[in-house]
Amino acid sequence: MPYSAARAALFLAMLCCTLSPTAWVAAQGTDVVPAGRQVTAELRDITEWYEAVGTIRPKTETTVEAQVQAKIVDIKVRPGQNVAKGELLVVLDDRELAARAERSNQALTSARATRNQAREGIASAKAAFDNAQANYQRIKTLFASHTVTAQEMDRTEAEFLHAQSALVQARDGFEAAEGQAAQAEKALEEANLAAGHAKIHAQAAGEVVKRQAEPGDLAFPGKPLLVLHTGRALRLEALVREGLISRVKPGDVFPVRVAALAVPGVDPGLTGDVPATGAAAGLTAEIEEIVPTADPLTRTFLVKAALPETPGLFPGMFGRLFIPMGSRQAVVVPRAAVRRVGQLEMVTILDGGVARTYAVKTGQALDGGNVEILSGLSGGETLLVQNGDR
Repeated sequence: MPYSAARAALFLAMLCCTLSPTAWVAAQGTDVVPAGRQVTAELRDITEWYEAVGTIRPKTETTVEAQVQAKIVDIKVRPGQNVAKGELLVVLDDRELAARAERSNQALTSARATRNQAREGIASAKAAFDNAQANYQRIKTLFASHTVTAQEMDRTEAEFLHAQSALVQARDGFEAAEGQAAQAEKALEEANLAAGHAKIHAQAAGEVVKRQAEPGDLAFPGKPLLVLHTGRALRLEALVREGLISRVKPGDVFPVRVAALAVPGVDPGLTGDVPATGAAAGLTAEIEEIVPTADPLTRTFLVKAALPETPGLFPGMFGRLFIPMGSRQAVVVPRAAVRRVGQLEMVTILDGGVARTYAVKTGQALDGGNVEILSGLSGGETLLVQNGDR
């Protein structure tokens, strides 16, 4: 047979095996059953899942910023370092702040001295007023009995009114001095507070994850210096397409897979659970928050799902949230029952004590070492897993 004709015959044979698996039978040894264990192709309901990709993020993240403008002298921490509440993080240049506090202190001392002088002025004016008032009453009585002249009466009344005005002015001066003293006290308090901001301490225990400034940089309000994760609680923030958002409600628990994470646990069952392929089988997350607006570019909703405390789980990791879309029937066989011969996937079926080999097409890998059969089997067949197959 010419080479081209043999090649065409081989192609037709392979095509028949693919299109009609039941037509492909082993040419030899059909009556001899190979050694191995028998398994059954089962028709099961399996759940179809939508994979919403996302990122692991902390629930509580703190950005450390300066509250005053000053040059950074020293940063005491590095990324990855754990810090305790109250621990010193950043030191700023406090010379200008200290000078400002000193000026405010001197201004307060001067304002208090002025207030004390005003208080003494009130006492002096009060004494002069009391004396003028007594003298005015005495002269007024004498004038009524025609003992003193009208000129003397007018002079005494003028002295009384002048003393009264001086007392009012002394009291007004004291109130002004007291207000200046209070203002100076506030200015000193603000200056001391600003000087205290030269040393930045951790407001809560946590872990330093970012260092966004270095000594010599200028720190000012609004500029991030450090980023701390102040809690161990993490969550997966995933994007769910708009057509499935109605299937997600706060409080729902869905499977999660983090490919880079090794989480011990029992493989979930086939029906109603995500196929447990990978080391992260058994990890679940509870929906905490659904952002009620969709991204107009991606047509997706941001869903935040709380994760349990898990060793080896860190912010920034890539994760998948599995959302059930429904169930369907599928033929399921152990993965070891399917062997690859070149580009074909083959299974051995026991039919009346005779071993026959058929071509099949597999689908997704399932839990427990099973695999879905898309074509080639209808369910209920007895398969042979030959010794040496895995």
